[in-house]
Amino acid sequence: MNSVKSYKERRNWERLPLAIPVFVRTKDGEGRELLEFATALNVSAGGVLLAVKRSLPLSSQVSLEIPSAPLVSTADLPAAARNLRARSVWTSHGDGYQLAGLKFTHALLAPSLGREPARRKVVSTV
Repeated sequence: MNSVKSYKERRNWERLPLAIPVFVRTKDGEGRELLEFATALNVSAGGVLLAVKRSLPLSSQVSLEIPSAPLVSTADLPAAARNLRARSVWTSHGDGYQLAGLKFTHALLAPSLGREPARRKVVSTV
């Protein structure tokens, strides 16, 4: 039996391999706020893989802010998430950096595994 097919994927959302700069806000053991510039290495609707210099303890609350240029008028643009809350679910220590798996407090989308895409009614213009 092929071990790849027998492995059960636990993720609800596909990961996108995007390198996105983010500001990471956490608190240290004494309650002081810490701010770090980091890179999101891949993102899904449920979480993010983050490369940071400072280690994030497991289950620590994290606030992520995606920097963006100010826009003159956002009235005609679709809503986009720039500030996200998450918690650390795993960490791995590298040479001069830490990899941290974060789970968003609120998923960006509803889970879609095992569901067919919504079908739209076909309308004729005749």
